Amino acid sequence: MKNSEILKRLYKDYTKKYLKNILLSVFFTLILAGSTSAVAYLLDPAIKQLFIEQNKSSMYIIPLLIILAFALKGGSLYFAKVIMINVSEEVRKDIQMDMFGTLIKADTQLIDNKHSGKFVTNLTNDVGSIVTLVSVAILNLFKDSLTLIGLLTVMFYQNWKLSLIAIIMIPLASTAARTLGKRIGKVATQQMNRAGVLNTYLIEIFKNHKLMKIFQKETYEKKRADDFIDKHKETSRKINIVHVRASPIMEFLTGIMIACLIFVSAKLVMNNELEVSNFFSFLAAMMLAYQPVRSLATLNITIFHGLAGARRVLPIIDNINLVKDKTDSKDLILKRGNISFKKVSFGYASNEKNILNSINLEIPGGKMTALVGHSGAGKSTILNLIPRFFNVYDGDIIIDDQSIYDSKIYSLRKNISLVSQDTTLFDDTIRNNVSYANLDASEEEIVSAAKYSFADEFINKLPEKYDTLIGENGVRLSGGEKQRLSIARAILKKSPIILLDEATSSLDAETEDKIQKAIVFLTKGRTTIVIAHRLSTVLNSEKIYVIDKGKVIGSGKHDELLKTSEVYKNFYEKQIQKN
Repeated sequence: MKNSEILKRLYKDYTKKYLKNILLSVFFTLILAGSTSAVAYLLDPAIKQLFIEQNKSSMYIIPLLIILAFALKGGSLYFAKVIMINVSEEVRKDIQMDMFGTLIKADTQLIDNKHSGKFVTNLTNDVGSIVTLVSVAILNLFKDSLTLIGLLTVMFYQNWKLSLIAIIMIPLASTAARTLGKRIGKVATQQMNRAGVLNTYLIEIFKNHKLMKIFQKETYEKKRADDFIDKHKETSRKINIVHVRASPIMEFLTGIMIACLIFVSAKLVMNNELEVSNFFSFLAAMMLAYQPVRSLATLNITIFHGLAGARRVLPIIDNINLVKDKTDSKDLILKRGNISFKKVSFGYASNEKNILNSINLEIPGGKMTALVGHSGAGKSTILNLIPRFFNVYDGDIIIDDQSIYDSKIYSLRKNISLVSQDTTLFDDTIRNNVSYANLDASEEEIVSAAKYSFADEFINKLPEKYDTLIGENGVRLSGGEKQRLSIARAILKKSPIILLDEATSSLDAETEDKIQKAIVFLTKGRTTIVIAHRLSTVLNSEKIYVIDKGKVIGSGKHDELLKTSEVYKNFYEKQIQKN
């Protein structure tokens, strides 16, 4: 995307709506420019009338005018900045909400492939650069341009020859800043990437802190952290050095300009072509112009920095989901809840080998169907395809004679609940975690769901009961307690289709027994597909499918499979021997 296209996009989507506020800020910058120019201009009559002519009547008027000019300058600058601060924060919110909107609506595959640390960097640092571009840069552009025009007017009024010497600096400074700005853009991209990697690593340390401790890898992780931080330091050092390079360049150019001005001014004064009062007024205007010239010269760096951030943020906002409704999609209407897989093939990437290969499944409505097989066989993938977390590459999935790809995604997922081994909970209260399934649920309904999932018994032992904060992903709860909350959430949703992904694995016998009872209540009369780690939990299933290497290699009831499927028989015998 070209720079001009990015700027047009930012204006259209994020700044156009605040144009009135921006114009008001520009109005105050106009007052600022006028008052700044007035300060420089007033030095001429001040020197003439107070120091040369010693006019007593002007002793009060001119100082008061100078005070007024500075007051206007300070007040207008304040209001201009406050207005643009408000605009910038609104723009920041708009961009971040667009990013969150993309994140919330994004395909599961995008989230799986996106580093959370890099997204955080995009959301904070990159958005900050864009906000600086569309707010601070705009304010400085108008403020410094108008101030410079006003001061140049004063300078030309005092002496046009000196003014021509002074303005030579402007294109020289701009050329230097443009070169530095391009360099800033390249280094800024590196910096954001490194910051993303560092954020990702930090998140991993938080998640895997116990793992690090048990394997005694503190020293190893400290070395890794040192490497990440060192790389981030280097890119930060580079970008800051590029920023400060502008200072000596500007100082050198300013020194040349002042030296030339003093030389020429001295000659003009000696030749009676310039009065001393005119020179001091001109010098004041020139020194006041130094700041806006410097700011305008380095503005290019800010622009390049912001454009670099926009190039990373806008593609996220513009993400096109592959999993989406057709234009003519209809609401899914459940009758019995029968689910059919028709020659379904699927792979997580087009260049990878398929996880599922032309599989056919018939899942009866209102009853339990089990999927068994080795790890990596494709069982969880089958479950993920039903709520359309991913689209199939080939084939179709039918629910009650309706293709899920002709149905609205919202209506499809409304009818499905998922309980997995990896329970997902929020850093919130128990009540809010359970009611996440139904935000309109009454207290009675929440407690009832907790009772049926056997969660109520441990909840009532907690000091704050249902108002207990459970920590990030339920860190303050045991695995069995988290699983019971997950089941309570599914019970509260009252979905006719239940997906259970090894919901009872890695639990002690007592906890498993309670969860099994909870699952019996949850799945009664509902279409249920369960991935079973322990075959004892699915022996009474209406149908059991044996999955191996993305294919169905056996199906039937337990007794049938013991006779017809060698893989299933081996599974069962190994578990019997273990017990």
